[in-house]
Amino acid sequence: MKFKQLLLCSTFLGIISINATAQSNTWPNKVIKIIVPFVPGSFTDTAARVLSVELAKQLGQTVIVDNKGGAGSTLGTDLVAKSAPDGYTFLLTDNSFAVSTALYEKLPYNPVKDVAQITIVAESPAVLVARPGLNSKSLKEIVQYTQKNQGALTFGSGGVGSSAHLAMEAFLTQNNLQLTHIPFKGIAGAITDVAADRVDLAIGSVGSAQAHIKDGRLQGIAVSGSQRHPLLPQVPTFAESGFGNYKMMYWFGLMAPNGVAKDIIDRMQKEVVHALTQTKVQEVFASAGVRPATNTPAEYTNLVHDESAMWAEVIKKAGLKSMAAQ
Repeated sequence: MKFKQLLLCSTFLGIISINATAQSNTWPNKVIKIIVPFVPGSFTDTAARVLSVELAKQLGQTVIVDNKGGAGSTLGTDLVAKSAPDGYTFLLTDNSFAVSTALYEKLPYNPVKDVAQITIVAESPAVLVARPGLNSKSLKEIVQYTQKNQGALTFGSGGVGSSAHLAMEAFLTQNNLQLTHIPFKGIAGAITDVAADRVDLAIGSVGSAQAHIKDGRLQGIAVSGSQRHPLLPQVPTFAESGFGNYKMMYWFGLMAPNGVAKDIIDRMQKEVVHALTQTKVQEVFASAGVRPATNTPAEYTNLVHDESAMWAEVIKKAGLKSMAAQ
């Protein structure tokens, strides 16, 4: 009896292995979807759309982008986590994935068991921006004003638990400051309201804010990184402004439902690396102030793990209550 059970089990596992191999050998043979867990307008959305064009050429299949914003990026991420692991649904997200893992006590998905990392596609410094009518014109002035008027200024983000939210919290906790948080459904909405003088401050990627800074709709206050950004040479670094401990950097990367065949993951990683060498992609990234970058699935997984631990410490110091994703 035990021998028969063992034989049946071995046969079943063999069938699964054969099916997985057959699936990956014929991949891709239908439309591929890239879900962006943010509303249109963010660099994540821009990156997904320009990459989708190149990937479609390389793979010989249509690649569509589907925006599913909300709940600090966890709504769209959950859709991917619960999708069939057949190599036809992917996630293009940013630091919010690691932030959500650290912030939320309960998530509708398991970030370790349900989602697999493929490669980052880009990196970008963070830039602190202020509304055009704000009287404080430098980071030092903003800090000095806030020290005397804790909670008086507001800051916008892409939602509770978004990378923009925690990016600001990281700076505030480092300097014992308090601002009033105004969450939006995406960083684009926050940037728009800062530019309209309705919200005082926001931190976003250079890609999400540089156009508004260039045309004077936003004040560029400070940028992260060791040197000034080439697209924003007039904006000093946090270090130049006297706050060298702030080292926030944004990353953007591709993920998939856990269980996708390894050779599909490896193939997709190689296809993305190739797509990033294309002139059109590099031009779009450069115009947004973002640097193309890649790594291996293992390296990306380690990055997410390390950042989740870092954000957990920020959340603890900020006294933010761990929340259940809605």
